[in-house]
Amino acid sequence: MIFFNFLKKHNIGYALSGGGARGFAHLGALKALEERGLKPDIIAGTSAGALAGVFYADGFTPDEIRELFSHTNFKQFIEFTFPTSGLFRPTGLHSFLKKNLRSKTFEQLQIPFIAVATDWEKAKTINFSQGDKLIESVVASCCVPLIFSPVKIEDKHYVDGGIFKNLPASTIRDKCNVLFGVNVTMIMPPEDKQNLKYFAERTFTMMATSNTLADKKMCDVLIEAEGLEKYWMFDLSHIDSIFDAGYISAVDKLKERKATSSVIRSKRFELLNLKKRL
Repeated sequence: MIFFNFLKKHNIGYALSGGGARGFAHLGALKALEERGLKPDIIAGTSAGALAGVFYADGFTPDEIRELFSHTNFKQFIEFTFPTSGLFRPTGLHSFLKKNLRSKTFEQLQIPFIAVATDWEKAKTINFSQGDKLIESVVASCCVPLIFSPVKIEDKHYVDGGIFKNLPASTIRDKCNVLFGVNVTMIMPPEDKQNLKYFAERTFTMMATSNTLADKKMCDVLIEAEGLEKYWMFDLSHIDSIFDAGYISAVDKLKERKATSSVIRSKRFELLNLKKRL
């Protein structure tokens, strides 16, 4: 059995980045990957990637997830609050997840899943992957500082995982044989806007973009959705267009030689894993 020692615990891993509403491009990419016969054995998601990832890990198809969000708007996911730590509370997002997710714990999900958040007090990345705080963990992963108040989980406060780990490739790199990364964070052209929401979003996007550089290099296949720069972080009025952008970018990437080699390699690892179990 020494021959099989090089195999990782999981064959295929997906690392899904943050990016706000641009995260609907994840769904298009997931659909394109499915069409190539690919399904992940583990998923790590940050912010929007955690939101897309948890539904996918819960057994929803990309089209079903898109349909869930198709009749929503930003106001449904928030509650105005006195701006001491954030403009809004993400109470609506919590309610949306509670209503629509089938699983209530990490262990009930069909695919192992990691939600990446940031410990606000200790200023470090935290990976949630077990227990009954599934919904709270995903909401925390999505809480952009200044825009949203931190989420309290067991007496600790957490905010968006994109502060330190916007593309969580390193989170699962040592856990899977082949790693597919999907990055949907793009810096938008500056606009002549003078409001807190705009400055918070642009500042956070620049920060999140800079901390993905090392993680991008860890991916065997990196899909970067193109044409998303024109969509704002909280723009839920162009879900289909964003979905299509992710799908097209993934289809194009999977045609490249390196991507094709990685797909073939994943199939070989799958056969080796099967032989190992036998």
